[in-house]
Amino acid sequence: MRYYHAEHESAYRRIGELGYTQWNDLFDQSGAWTYDYFQNRAFLEWVLPRLDLPPADATRVLEYGCGTGPAACFMAGRGFQVEAIDLIPEAITLARRMAEERGVRVAFRVADICALASDQVSGRYEIVLDSYCLQSIVTDEDRGAVFAAVQARLKPGGYYVISTALRTPGRNNEPGFYYDASTGIYYREVPAGTVADHVVEIDGRWHIPHRRHISADALRDELVAAGFQVMSLEGSETGDVVCCLGTP
Repeated sequence: MRYYHAEHESAYRRIGELGYTQWNDLFDQSGAWTYDYFQNRAFLEWVLPRLDLPPADATRVLEYGCGTGPAACFMAGRGFQVEAIDLIPEAITLARRMAEERGVRVAFRVADICALASDQVSGRYEIVLDSYCLQSIVTDEDRGAVFAAVQARLKPGGYYVISTALRTPGRNNEPGFYYDASTGIYYREVPAGTVADHVVEIDGRWHIPHRRHISADALRDELVAAGFQVMSLEGSETGDVVCCLGTP
């Protein structure tokens, strides 16, 4: 099993069982973020008018790691042609229900962005969107696969739009986690005998990759090395990024 699968499968099962609508409901009951006022909505509202795009009904959008689909539904509600994928079937089931309730049209399907780099490209998009998925794609190999999949599907002149968590100095590790400052990888402790890829022993305990939180500068360097031009990158604890193909 991939290191990121079990956590997300369990989380979306709980979301469905508890009647929640989106990922943040599991961790924050304050109501700061809701399905319709999701974490990167303000960024999307700000950035979309500033991008050189065709009319919305002629602009194709692919969101990967869409979860229950708040950003995908937001984009569809503004007239974009939206496709959205997630590796967890329970997430896609909930996303389809949410889109139906809001009267918007999104082509949801189950797929793993890390596997798309080796799949045949069936379409290209003016926007490829990442709403806090990249931080859960931890290893160099997987992040390279994601970037390759995006490049293969992005139209010339299109935009790779990312919101992701960043590493902030002085942040304390939570119990059960180990942070490798040299890579930006958080490892989560798991029981001995856990069956997953990339299980490693750290200080006599078993861990799997959990998140990758790097600095804004490191993220910029990573994207440029992967072949993107970083047009803007703003943020401290979270980063909002716009890229296009090619180098400066």
